[in-house]
Amino acid sequence: MNRRELLKMITVATGAALVGGNSLLAFSASDECDRSFSAEDVQRLDELAETILPRTDTPGAKDAEVGAFMTVFVSACYTPEERSLFHQGLAQLDARSRAAYERGFLNLESEQRRDLIAELDREARAQVEASGEPHYFTLMKQLTLFGFFTSEVGATEVLRYEAVPGRYDGCMPYEEGEPAWAT
Repeated sequence: MNRRELLKMITVATGAALVGGNSLLAFSASDECDRSFSAEDVQRLDELAETILPRTDTPGAKDAEVGAFMTVFVSACYTPEERSLFHQGLAQLDARSRAAYERGFLNLESEQRRDLIAELDREARAQVEASGEPHYFTLMKQLTLFGFFTSEVGATEVLRYEAVPGRYDGCMPYEEGEPAWAT
């Protein structure tokens, strides 16, 4: 046996062990996930995300289906405490819109949504500065940004995308106003 054949066998054995182990972990984790989001919750999250990242001359958060992404991410990756905070926050979002505008979040005008979101953002920043505890809106805003910019739509139509492996260019010219790179 020559060195190349040995390296190929080691690579195949290591790769199979890693892939098999990860898929087994993913399968077992998905069985334990809390999947308690309704279709209205997904729609509410889509509208919230679209208010944060609206469609302009580039796609918005709804184009990337960020609401559905958030439900999967919260269910699969958040701790039980974070999931509880997120679900409570989703209910509070609707309650706050009913208290302020006498309508649920889905029935608000875009200007009312922006005002409510701006108020929640100020409140979240103040809470983090005062106590260091996360606010539900912070979780929602972070997931909106993460979900959008890691989606195909966000990475290819908003950011400049170059598939990995790309070349390294240590002195890339940059002009003011150019979008950032996705990779």
